[in-house]
Amino acid sequence: MTESYPMGPLSAPHIAATGSNPTRLPGEVSSRGSAYPSLDIGQLLDNGPWTVLQKMVVFIAALSIIMDGFDGQLIGFAVPVLIKEWGVTRGDFAPALAAGLVGMGIGSAFAGLLADRFGRRGAVIVSVMVFGLATFCIGFAANLWQIGTLRFIAGLGIGGALPSSTTVAAEFTPERRRTLAITATIVCVPLGGMLAGLFAGLVLPTLGWRALFFLGGALAVLLGFILLFILPETPRFLTRRPARWAELRRLVGRISRPVAADIVFTDLGEQRIEKREGFPALFEKGRARDTIALWCAFFLNLLAVYSAFTWLPTMLTSEGLDVAIAGSGLTAYNFGGVLGALTCAMAITRYGSRWPLLLCSFLGAATALYLTRVNIALEASILIAGFGVQGFFANAVQSTMYAVCAYVYPTSVRATGTASALAFGRLGAILSAFAGATVITIGGKDGYLLMLGVAMIGLTLALAVVGRHIPARKT
Repeated sequence: MTESYPMGPLSAPHIAATGSNPTRLPGEVSSRGSAYPSLDIGQLLDNGPWTVLQKMVVFIAALSIIMDGFDGQLIGFAVPVLIKEWGVTRGDFAPALAAGLVGMGIGSAFAGLLADRFGRRGAVIVSVMVFGLATFCIGFAANLWQIGTLRFIAGLGIGGALPSSTTVAAEFTPERRRTLAITATIVCVPLGGMLAGLFAGLVLPTLGWRALFFLGGALAVLLGFILLFILPETPRFLTRRPARWAELRRLVGRISRPVAADIVFTDLGEQRIEKREGFPALFEKGRARDTIALWCAFFLNLLAVYSAFTWLPTMLTSEGLDVAIAGSGLTAYNFGGVLGALTCAMAITRYGSRWPLLLCSFLGAATALYLTRVNIALEASILIAGFGVQGFFANAVQSTMYAVCAYVYPTSVRATGTASALAFGRLGAILSAFAGATVITIGGKDGYLLMLGVAMIGLTLALAVVGRHIPARKT
């Protein structure tokens, strides 16, 4: 038997207008003074079971982020081949790489605003289609200018998919499982990168770099069409749009919670009175400190992470390693990132976010600095494994910081808050495009690792400043 909560313990009566129109706002009094029953969607989601549909939506969001990481990192594997084939330098490539990261920053910022205004579903679908089509077109590129332009367009979609998809995962998941669900979606960025490494290892030697982008882009476009048919809008977003309550009633019924036709939906835990919605609200209600600290943390973390995503194979080939072995360095980094993110998520679920994140960022710095002592000519395998460990810690922090954002910001600005932090982080990623090329040219392996270590030390300090970390689970 399915559960029904038309007037159950999860709801409270609110005064509303009588008649056949169920879209009147809670608290609106009719001439006859009668009331409709109400349902708190937040309590329903948080206190009810985690149904198959909800899990499926989280899985779909995870697929979007896998493809985001997959398409986003293809360029890192192609750069060494293109440098050799086109006879260009690392410095020549830096603007083209930076263009993609600029697009990601813009996409992150605007996707959050659009998702909060027009819906999470549309933001995810449009983002996936944009980066899929642009990635496909890179296969036709004849010069660095064209690659840079297409990477900028792809970046708009890549930047938009991540905050939109994590918001979808957060708003379909009960609070008790939210940290793990969000991290399980974010961990799909390094998982996508790891798959991209395996894919590049098969495609590059046999079909070349153009096929790499043709096939990668086509897979993303296919996923976009699938999302168009199966991805629903989130219940919490629909609750804030009374004109769409009929759609919300159908969705609530699909997650095994049928409700009466005259139900009035509320979200008492999230529908707080805000002076302003959107970007200014990130600095209200005591959020300014956390917002600035999270921006700094994302900036430094993405500086470190994208220095690996963009330049790690190139750095290793510049030190004399074969292209295939150099590619395995980034694959190891991403594999470590998957394990690190899942491990850190489980730790946060039990112990809260402060100490696991501080420990991972500190150990990430220590690992990077230790690897400066490794002789790449004699201990290449140790260096590759070391990058796996560094990826473990760096991506553990990167993936779980989204859960902190989801905790800090309410529904009305959650996508905007997450997207703005990520957009500021993209500035660190953009810096990595130029800094990576310069540091590798001047300092080689040791200069590159020193840059990673310093960024992770700064990350530790920024996370220590965040005041509203996720609390430890009560036992």
